Amino acid sequence: VAIARALAVEPEILLMDEPFAALDAQLRTILQDELLALTQTTRTTTLFITHSLEEAIVLGDRVLVMSARPGRIIAERRPPFPRPRTGDIRTTAEFTALKSELWDLLRSEVRTEAVPA
Repeated sequence: VAIARALAVEPEILLMDEPFAALDAQLRTILQDELLALTQTTRTTTLFITHSLEEAIVLGDRVLVMSARPGRIIAERRPPFPRPRTGDIRTTAEFTALKSELWDLLRSEVRTEAVPA
């Protein structure tokens, strides 16, 4: 409902900070697909913050990986999936490879953060 309300005013940019974080996996997937369809129809630029790699890859044209502290961008990746797209990309080899690459970036960041200075 909040997403529909936000889109009703036809914003140039839609800012979303973990809107699906509290949802179960099934509902999250459904709403991700709905958001894809809505933003592809309205062509609204969306800044989407998430801790979910899958969500970032499915929804994003650009995925920015941030460091823990201080928060800075350590990598940028562009998912190789053309628009219009659906959540079906989750089953592709390219999706799996990109998710693995992003995990590796995050793992190295966590290790760096965990090592005392």
